[in-house]
Amino acid sequence: MPLIERIAKFSSAHRFLSHIIFWLVTSIVFLNRYDIDEYNDFHKILIRHAYYISFTIIASYFLTYLIIPRLITAKTYYVVALYFLVGSYIICVCSRIVVVHVLEPFLRTPPFGQETILEIATDVPKLITHYFPLTFSAAWIFAFIKLIKEQYAVQQHKLSLEKERAETELKALKAQLNPHFLFNTLNNIYSLSLVNSPITSKSIAGLSEILDHVLYRCNGTYVPLSAEITLIKNYIELEKLRYGGRLEVNFTHKIDHDAVIAPLILLSLVENAFKHGAGEDIGDPIINIDLNLIDNRFRFMVSNSFMPGKKKEENRIGINNITKQLQLLYPKQYDLSITTHDNIFVVLLHINLKNSTDKKDKIYESKVSFS
Repeated sequence: MPLIERIAKFSSAHRFLSHIIFWLVTSIVFLNRYDIDEYNDFHKILIRHAYYISFTIIASYFLTYLIIPRLITAKTYYVVALYFLVGSYIICVCSRIVVVHVLEPFLRTPPFGQETILEIATDVPKLITHYFPLTFSAAWIFAFIKLIKEQYAVQQHKLSLEKERAETELKALKAQLNPHFLFNTLNNIYSLSLVNSPITSKSIAGLSEILDHVLYRCNGTYVPLSAEITLIKNYIELEKLRYGGRLEVNFTHKIDHDAVIAPLILLSLVENAFKHGAGEDIGDPIINIDLNLIDNRFRFMVSNSFMPGKKKEENRIGINNITKQLQLLYPKQYDLSITTHDNIFVVLLHINLKNSTDKKDKIYESKVSFS
């Protein structure tokens, strides 16, 4: 944790104690302004120093808690300037009165002359050149530290709100994605049940395995890439139960280490290929899936054939959700392209995966063909 963050947290949790510590440190630092030879007794130095610190504290809180907040929120600065001039004048006059009529009779040996209160109040040049710098010297430091602390607190609060907003949006997107996947898969099983297919029970078992991953293993922001690969394999197996031998699916993957990735993004891309490819192609549809991860450079390609004349809608729920999640989780670290050529619909995703669960050790390569 950075030092400034520790100080800010301590100050927020122990405001009174932090103020006491600040003024104790300030008092010790400013003790060197006194000439010990000028005073015979050290207690006289302490008395004079107590006077100086007392009026410095008054000036500091006046400047920090009365003037600066008004200066930040004021629509016109003339009134704030007037408050500052009047308040500073009163503080300096009171400081001079205490010196002349309290400290000097105690510290000096009579007889000596004394100014009247009226003379003190009208001696503006002395108040400006001597008492204002003396009283407000530490006040500017105090105000500056307070502004830095508040600015840091505002920045941290803003970052916290942005993080909460991103997490809330991600949860909302996942809440849309899971029912979307579940709805499509249940429709597949419903189609099998209508014809009393003997593979209906096997389909339900496959769906159970997929839901176990989706509901219980995808609660975090990231999941192991190997788990997503297994999920895709299970999903393909489930879809093959519906389409049978007329569908050809080729799934290849090659990774040099098991990185982490946002959950369900890859599954949604595969799901779209089945729904808008095999689901609309009454011929012999082909789906090719290729996954590659080398040196944290992730590439995922899904292509599917489609019937000529079919209008491809790129703004589907799945694609929109994927794009939003990528923007939140991988800002400026991903590239998603969607193209069509020769009746082939291709989705290509590149991500720069900086965080990995294991060091690079060996290459995992597999090729699965479902036909």
